[in-house]
Parts: sequence; structure tokens; C-alpha cells
Amino acid sequence: MQSPSLPTTLDDWLARCERLHPKEIDLSLDRAQRVKDQLGIAFSVPLITVAGTNGKGSTCAMLEAIALQAGYRVGLYAKPHLVHFEERCRVNGAMVAADELVPHFEAVERARGDIGLTYFEFTTLAIARLLSQAALDLVILEVGLGGRLDAVNVFDADCAVITSIAIDHVEYLGPDRESIGREKAGIMRTGKPVIVSDPVPPQSLVDHAREIQADLWLFGRDFNYAGDKQQWSWAGRHKRFNALAYPALRGANQLLNASGVLAAFDALHETLPIPAQAVRNGFAMVELPGRFQIVPGQPTLVLDVAHNPHAVATLALNLDQMGFFPRTHAVFGAMRDKDLEAMLSRMAPLVDAWHFTDLPLPRAAKASELQALHSRLALAGPGPVTVSCHAEPLAALRAALVGADPTDRIIVFGSFYTVGGVLKEGLPRLAAAHIG
Repeated sequence: MQSPSLPTTLDDWLARCERLHPKEIDLSLDRAQRVKDQLGIAFSVPLITVAGTNGKGSTCAMLEAIALQAGYRVGLYAKPHLVHFEERCRVNGAMVAADELVPHFEAVERARGDIGLTYFEFTTLAIARLLSQAALDLVILEVGLGGRLDAVNVFDADCAVITSIAIDHVEYLGPDRESIGREKAGIMRTGKPVIVSDPVPPQSLVDHAREIQADLWLFGRDFNYAGDKQQWSWAGRHKRFNALAYPALRGANQLLNASGVLAAFDALHETLPIPAQAVRNGFAMVELPGRFQIVPGQPTLVLDVAHNPHAVATLALNLDQMGFFPRTHAVFGAMRDKDLEAMLSRMAPLVDAWHFTDLPLPRAAKASELQALHSRLALAGPGPVTVSCHAEPLAALRAALVGADPTDRIIVFGSFYTVGGVLKEGLPRLAAAHIG
């Protein structure tokens, strides 16, 4: 019989989780490890963990898509969500229902006793418990922040993937790539493969792999790719794939991410063999909302959760390669602790009209703060630049649409809350009034 004091819906559980711990982020493995042991969560199928600054979501999506096309039953834990929390947990390519998660939140609550789990620790354990009890052949867990002290790291991976490493979350992970690389390296395990798809990894990451005797796979040494504008090929330690079509996910870095994905499957080829046709189909069918997602319409809409300077630089490169648009309108909102100056400066040469937006979090920068920073930096655009402030992302998008010609483009970027905010009523289909 369920205790009458416990929540009965997922939304109520999430609200409760937000109140359990005084800090939003409190990096430690001890709390999650103790509750995980109490719950007895264990995976009996191959487990892949994915860490990195940028490219984690794309890597997880491609791993999932290819494994599904190979006929495997796949569980995925990805984060954060854009609109619905349930997006974080997928079984066989489908988002789980909210009601399916509730019993696992109850189990974590019973097991934790007086241990004050953070929101991320609690929800990670609940989703991991669901995946551990599902009939699956492969589980993929995306690391949240860092790696060494992230709650996902209480689980021992059969293969770890580390994507690009850039400066982000410096207050938690350190001020430079070497410090951050050391934190990401914490997901490695002795004797197990670790795939590093960053072409210039921090030395700290390489050194840690050597120290613990992990099976280190480096891009350019253990796997590589080559290609032209039509197709590409990949070679690893055991397998080769030729004449591959480009992944359905757009963007300049997707071949690096795809190469890491193929290396992970190569490393697990004895327990999880993947035929070439599954690779082709998986890359062709992979989807991931909010990662350089181009929505056709008038004007064209681009959605991208680029929220650090490295990701914004990639976004700017991708935008440059899109072709000519008379004007570019940007909807932007981000957390105050990000390198906002670098992000605005990198995008400024492309943007004719800025629509800054508030976001529903205390640590988010106010639209007025973004406007003041833009003014202080005296950033020049491709032509005359306009700036406005809005209370929420959808209002900012609507304002951008009012000022846009059908042949223009609107880019919504920054925090997941910015992109999620314009998606909360469904995928926008834009139709600007023709300007005579």
C-alpha cells in the first residue's frame, strides 16, 4: 500500500526532488553510491557512458539509432530535456510514459532514508532503476556535469565515450581544458575501452587512461575518417565502413561524433556486433531536436542549444555554411554563469536583430542584463543592429517573426530552456507576412 504522504504523479515527484537538497549542484558520488547499493541497481547488458563538453547528445542519439537498426533493444538516459522530463528516458526509441517512472521514484525515496539527494542524483537513480529492469540489450547513459563526481559514474561502463572537451562549468570543473579533461577522465575503467573523439585531447585525459590501464582509443591513432562532399569512410582497429552517407544530424562536428560512435561499436564488436546496413540506416534516421535543427518555413528557423563559446563557434560556422539570407534574427537566453561575452561576440557578425529573453531560473541572465552587455561590448553586426527584450522565449520568437522578411532566418540558441521555450507548444512552423 502506497504511503499517502508520497506524491502520485511524476510532476509532483519532480517538485519534491527540487526541495530535497539545498544545492542544485553538489558534486559527490557518495550519496548516489549509497542509495544505488541500497537499491541493488545493476546492468546485465553492455553499458556505454558518454561524457564531454559538447557532442554528448548527438553521440548518444547516433549510438541509439544504429543499435536499434541492428535489432537490439536499447535504453537511453539523456539530458537535459527540452519540454517534457520523460524525454530523458527512452526505451527502444520511445519516450517512457510519466506513470512508468513513478514506481521508481518511490523506490529511490524508500531506499534513500535520510540521505539528501540532489534533483539530478534522485532522477538519475530512478531512471537507471527503470532501465536496469527493462528487457534490453544495450544501455546508454549520458553523463551530466564533468564525469568523476557525476551521479552516472556510480555505474561501471563496459565502454566509455568522451566527446569534445572545452571550457565550461569552470566553477565546478576547473579553469582550463587540462582540469576539465581530468574530471571527464573519471568515467574510465581499468581494462575497459574508452573512446576519445576529441582530435586534440587534454594530456591529463591521456595520462589518466595510462595510469589506470584503460584501453584508450584516440582519434587519428585508433580510428579515423576521410570524406568528400558526397560520402565518407571510417576505419578502426577491427572494422572499416566505406561509402557512408553523412549523418542526418547537421553540423560541422558530426563526423567526429559519428567516428566516436563507430569506435565504440568496434570496441564492443564481440558482444554487440553491428552490420554495415545498420550503420547506414542509423545515420540516415537519427534525430535530435535542438542540435542545429533547421525547420523549413518562411523565414527559416534554426534551433540550437549552443550554450558555451565552443558550441557557439560551431554554430556560427554552421550558419556560415547555410547560404545567403538577407537578415538573421537571433533569439537568445542563457545562464548568467556562462561566458556570455564570448558567445555574443562570436555571433555578433552574423546577427542583424537580437531578441534577448528571460528564462524561468534564478541563475539565468535577465534579458535586460544581456541587452546591457551587448551595449557595453559595442558589438557590430553585418549592418544596422536592433536589440529588444522579452519575458519568455516564445514571445521573443513571435517578435522576431514580426520583424522578419520571409527570406530571412531566425536562430534560437543558448540554454536548453531557450530552445525548449519555443517548442513548448509544438514545433513552430513560421510564415512571415510578405513585405511589399
